[in-house]
Amino acid sequence: MDFTIRPADSSDVAGILAADLEAGRTSSADAERFAAGISAAVADPARLVVVAEAHDDANAEGGSGVVGWAKTHFWDYPDGLALAGHYLGGVTVRPDFRRRGLAAELTAVRLGWIWEQAEEAWYVVNARNAASLALHRRWGFREVARGAGFHTVTFDGGEGVLLMAARPRD
Repeated sequence: MDFTIRPADSSDVAGILAADLEAGRTSSADAERFAAGISAAVADPARLVVVAEAHDDANAEGGSGVVGWAKTHFWDYPDGLALAGHYLGGVTVRPDFRRRGLAAELTAVRLGWIWEQAEEAWYVVNARNAASLALHRRWGFREVARGAGFHTVTFDGGEGVLLMAARPRD
């Protein structure tokens, strides 16, 4: 199976929502609010939303739709040690398509875009999310701070980690 990573457009919102529902990251009760938020992110030129599409050679139509997605955030003001700048948002991959490198590809595309805009990329994560922390090490993310929340991201029942990576030099 082949995959394509590309910027999302408004026609992808339903597929993004379906992927999030299937992965258990959004509930059906929150679906309308989630879709509105994704629509706003797709339309915002200061942010990037990307989708992963699966292409099955056996499928004459050539596609299986959105199987993963990810986004960026832009904060134009600091929040303590969480400086203003471009932040990686979450990555969601449908359960049947995990362990194929899609999260890394979605992250690489977003980081490439951020580093066209800025010298630094930021990211926040729950301190217990070892898989995400391991994934981001390959791009040189280093811990800046820990806390209950950064910008609008809070960590109920856990501690958050604020990380930063500098744009690589050519």
